[in-house]
Amino acid sequence: MTDTPGASTASTTPRTDAPLRILIGADTFAPDVNGAARFAERLAAGLVERGHEVHIVAPAASRKHGTWTEVHEGQQLTAHRLYSWRWYPHDWLRFALPWRIKQNSARILDRVKPDVVHFQSHIVVGRGLSVEAEKRGIRIVGTNHFMPENMLEFTLLPKAWQDFAVGLAWKAARRTFGRAESVTTPTLKAAHFLEKHTGLEGVHAISCGIDAHKYSPNWEPRTENRILFVGRVTGEKQIDVLIRALTLLPAELDAKVEIVGGGDQLKNLQNLAAELGVADRVTFTGYVTDEELRDAYHRASVLAMPSIAELQSIVTMEAMASALPVVAANAMALPHLVHDGQNGYLFEPSNPADLAEKLRTVLEASPDDYNALKSQSIKLIKAHDITRTLDTFESLYRGERVTDPVTESIPVILPD
Repeated sequence: MTDTPGASTASTTPRTDAPLRILIGADTFAPDVNGAARFAERLAAGLVERGHEVHIVAPAASRKHGTWTEVHEGQQLTAHRLYSWRWYPHDWLRFALPWRIKQNSARILDRVKPDVVHFQSHIVVGRGLSVEAEKRGIRIVGTNHFMPENMLEFTLLPKAWQDFAVGLAWKAARRTFGRAESVTTPTLKAAHFLEKHTGLEGVHAISCGIDAHKYSPNWEPRTENRILFVGRVTGEKQIDVLIRALTLLPAELDAKVEIVGGGDQLKNLQNLAAELGVADRVTFTGYVTDEELRDAYHRASVLAMPSIAELQSIVTMEAMASALPVVAANAMALPHLVHDGQNGYLFEPSNPADLAEKLRTVLEASPDDYNALKSQSIKLIKAHDITRTLDTFESLYRGERVTDPVTESIPVILPD
């Protein structure tokens, strides 16, 4: 048995430009709010817009389950929503029943007869679909957005067992991704990370991509120093580091922090802000609409991303497309997006003092230096346009050899 993705190479997919019937499997999908769910949603909508027939297999978002048409990003697709249970250690997560996933996968595959199956994680849905698709000779593509370490706080496992559990999770990932003809993950660092922990080879680094045209820069002079965080309000995001950093900024900056998103750490962080005496300068907005999120990017001075577990960070890409400087933890994939001294700064992970120093550098920058950071964000994000992502996945779906998308920057015209 080879360790190289491609154990399942048989396929009936015709090598033609004709529209494909694509089945995307996801353990988390809209209305869930996280990077993996947003990527799957945008990928599905983009493929439909290109004329392909797209089916989604994902846990039901409520007790209602079955097959129906859903509209995502303005596009219609067929959703096969599986009967699901709530995972109560988590504040919203639902999961398809593992002991029924093979049966459900077989039923859906026989009904849909897709040209290709593209699963988004190996946990439940991806495992079932990959097993049954392999039996039927259907081409399989797998994408990894998952780090087992991110879920430890929701497993309720004693710390003494956690390393063992992580090892089992990576072994399970190896089995499931080993069935795929092609394996992808959002960044080169994440690809190396997956290869290291699974023994797989040839993992493609393909950006999740964003619709950059949906975001626009705000070149109006700043009227306040507003630091923005967007994302799940959970432990691995290390938002507490940002709140502590706020207390270390000079009082004359009158800096404020806006936290967009929800999660299980919300009350703890509200209490921390009160304990540190900055509750009046920290706003928790909860979940917002896409339009409200774009407004948040416009009113912010800088995006802070203290997370230590980002395999790409769609939020950071959205902020860059909005011409925001970014101060991010020097961890996982964030250095792929934040080029120190160009479109922002990297700080030592979990270090509030270093984060405060880098935020101060941005907030005290002259107008010319500040606009240079903003311009570089726009320049660097050009390589992550979702058009490139869709092109690459279409090639993989047809069984064509691909070169990972070029990531060098494209020149941008600076503002007057």
